[in-house]
Amino acid sequence: MISVEEHDGVAVVRLDHGKVNALDLELLRAITATMSRLADAPAVVLTGARTVFSAGVDLRRIADGGSAYVREFLPALSEAFLAVFDHPGPLVAAVNGHALAGGCVLAAACDLRLMSGGTIGLTELLVGVPFPVTPLEIMRFAVGPAVAGLALTGRTMGPDEASRIGLVDTVVEPGELLPEAVRRAAALARISAAAYALTKQQLRRFTRQRIEELRPAEDRRAADLWESDEARAAVAQYLGRLGRQRAPRRD
Repeated sequence: MISVEEHDGVAVVRLDHGKVNALDLELLRAITATMSRLADAPAVVLTGARTVFSAGVDLRRIADGGSAYVREFLPALSEAFLAVFDHPGPLVAAVNGHALAGGCVLAAACDLRLMSGGTIGLTELLVGVPFPVTPLEIMRFAVGPAVAGLALTGRTMGPDEASRIGLVDTVVEPGELLPEAVRRAAALARISAAAYALTKQQLRRFTRQRIEELRPAEDRRAADLWESDEARAAVAQYLGRLGRQRAPRRD
């Protein structure tokens, strides 16, 4: 589900869960636990297995699990994002392919984002469900006012456009992605760990305060919408469209 390897003193965390690293309850809990275990690592790189960083929430699990699953899932989603966002040391995202919806947020929660291919964006509204407040505030921290256009339209973009709006820091060739991410992370690790951690905390302070202030009420509102008949119907329709798109043509 998640592997951790050391490259030149940098912990490389690789999501390896199904074909597209879809975020389900088990993967979210594994992300939270892994980031906690690596709290004292000199530096971390977060990437995906194969050719996808993460395609976002596993909607089939949402559809199959119903309200009981959603009530467990949404808090776990926010906790996983915060485990990445709050990580005290250098954390570099090596976005090796599609990073959609929750996958986009995971990348945005890192200190630096390198991308080699695929598309990135916030697509939840196209499915018919809202984000809880935590991911939206993390995205606001990463891209500022550009978050509104991303969230409200659900548009996706390639690495070059993502770089232009500040969602991606550097575009690199696929073969150079992991070595460059490790090099950047190792360079940051040479900074005083205490000074780096304090500076990250200072930079993120207002975002964290806003999350803590808004989360109780806003998460309840988001959960009500996720559990609604309208949202369940929208998710079912979306999955149906995906199924038709993937079905083989019969000419």
